This record gives sequence, C-alpha cells and structure tokens, in this order.
Amino acid sequence: MLTIDGSFGEGGGQILRTSVAMAAITETPVRIRNIRSNRPNPGLSAQHLTAIEAVASITGAEVSGLLLRSTEVSFVPGEIRGGAYRLDIGTAGSISLLLQCLIPVALHSPETVFFDITGGTDVNWSPPIDYLRHVTLPALALAGCGVAIEVSRRGYYPRGGGQIRAVITPSRISGVDFERMDANMVYGCSHASGLPEHVAKRQRDAAVTRLEGHGYAANIVIEHNPAAPKGSKGHKGGKGSENGRGSRGGGSTGSGITLWRGLMGGSALGERGKPAEVVGSDAADRIIRELDSGASVDVYLADQLIPYMAIARAGSFTVRELSLHAKTNIRVCEQFTDAEFEIESVDQNIRVACR
Repeated sequence: MLTIDGSFGEGGGQILRTSVAMAAITETPVRIRNIRSNRPNPGLSAQHLTAIEAVASITGAEVSGLLLRSTEVSFVPGEIRGGAYRLDIGTAGSISLLLQCLIPVALHSPETVFFDITGGTDVNWSPPIDYLRHVTLPALALAGCGVAIEVSRRGYYPRGGGQIRAVITPSRISGVDFERMDANMVYGCSHASGLPEHVAKRQRDAAVTRLEGHGYAANIVIEHNPAAPKGSKGHKGGKGSENGRGSRGGGSTGSGITLWRGLMGGSALGERGKPAEVVGSDAADRIIRELDSGASVDVYLADQLIPYMAIARAGSFTVRELSLHAKTNIRVCEQFTDAEFEIESVDQNIRVACR
C-alpha cells in the first residue's frame, strides 16, 4: 500500500482528490495521512467525503477512515464500472472540484458514466462550472476525452443547491503538446440569481470595457434567474450591496462572471458590499494577465492537466507560473506512475513536459 503525506505541498484537498483518482486508475491501494493537517479545520470535510465515496462507488473500493474530520484514509480500489450516480455534497461544496476527481476515473470505465450532482457551481476557492465547461473540457477534448456537462441550476455559497449532469464516455487519454490558441475574441457568461438583472449586466459591461481597453474584443452573454430563493431576505441598497447571498430556501442567491478564450480563463464572484463593476473588472483583469503572458494554458488549467499527462506519459504546456497545486499534483502523480515531469524556463514562462 502506497502512503501519501497529505500535508505535503499545498496540503489541502487537492492531494486527497488526486491520490484517490490515481489509486483507482492504477489499481494501487493507498493510505493518505495527515489530511489537511495544517488547515484551520483539519481532516475531511463534506465535499471530501463525497469525492471519496463517489470514487469508491464506481470502483467497488474498500475504504476505511471515511468520517468527517478524519485525518487518515485507506483506499483499496476495485474494478472501475459505469452506470448512473446521484451525488449530493450537502453543502455549497464545489461541484467542479468533485468532478476533477471523478472525470479521470470515469474515463477508464468500460461504459458511459452519468453523474447527477447537487452542490456549489460558483463558489470561492474553486473553478466556476463555466470554467470547467469552456476551458477544462476543450483541453481534455484535445487529449481525446469525451466529457459533457449540463447545468440546470446554479448554486452559490452558502446555500449551494446547484445541479449539473456530467456524461463521461470511455476514452483513451492521449498526450498533447498544448499550444497557445490565438484569437482576439474573449467569450463569457455573466450571471445572477435572486438579484436584479442589472447586476449581471453591470458585471458584463465592466468586463467588456476593461477587455476592450486592452485590445480584446468581448462577447459575454447574460444569464438571469429572477426568482429569489424561498426564505431569502432579499438585498436592498445601492451599488455596494446588491451582490449579497441568500441563506435559506430551495436555491441560491448570488452572482458571478466567467471569461474564456482558448485554454485560458478568468472569473470573479459577487460578494456583499462588492459593486458589480468591480466583479466584472476583476474577472477581466485575471484573464488579461493570462493572455498577455504568451503562455499556452493558464495557471489553473495547468494543475488540472497534470494527472492526464501522467496517465498518457506524454504531453507538454507552457504557463506563466507553476502553482503549488501543480507542483503537488506532479509529486503525487509521479508516485503512482512511472511518468517523469520536466520543468524548465522558456522566455518568461515555464514549460512543463511529461514522458
């Protein structure tokens, strides 16, 4: 049984998700210790439990230590199988992070896998669901992976309640030398739920202004769900107050915007007291920084590609900065496979290659 130190590198849920996924794919029993031991609330949270339980379900794995706040888990995978699964994180825990763990495993199933998941689609500290759909999935498609995601309802913090369906088709993962996709147009979606439509429009307008000021054309759609969640107190006030959150009822109140072009993205979420114009400008600034770098992928996509490159034992990309998440993923993946990653500076960026 392989032992992974969960406090290594970024020391969070990333190690857990990558370790469980790679264990299932490589049929390697694993014990993960010191899970999130350096975090304010150490051990497993609800979304981590859901991830491990889900992978265990599609592999028939034997698992021990699967308790809230547990700091050690043993995972002995069985055979990966297809089918339909319903998963409820139970909180506004990130659906995107859960899918990061599930997708590479489900791609190795002998038949199509369907996931109906309830949780957070647009929450802090994770990629928005639109980023996954419009940046991550196109990158995976280049590697031969068949994945589709449909969003039926958005879920914001703290209520969650977002609903998506993911369909993963068995695929052979290929190594790809990701190249920069040059195009002038930046696409995006500015969304608001349980808030006035002008919130989403102002987010969009601010992002368009900032992008055009830096020489990028923009095509950003508006998505508005006017129905406030049952039990929501509503939000009153001027520019600084309409991006708050509802806390109860059958849905979520919130707003956000995600931008994408090629293999790069930028996003921002509404917050109580944060003007919609600032939300839009923040998202624009984030993708502009990536686009201006000249790299082939953005910082967030880079760490997501590592497991796929390790499985294929091939591929490369350039990125403006290699995050601690990416470095941690490299270390974990190298322990499960014989893949070797090479890292070098190229101009003002970093090139990562796997062989």
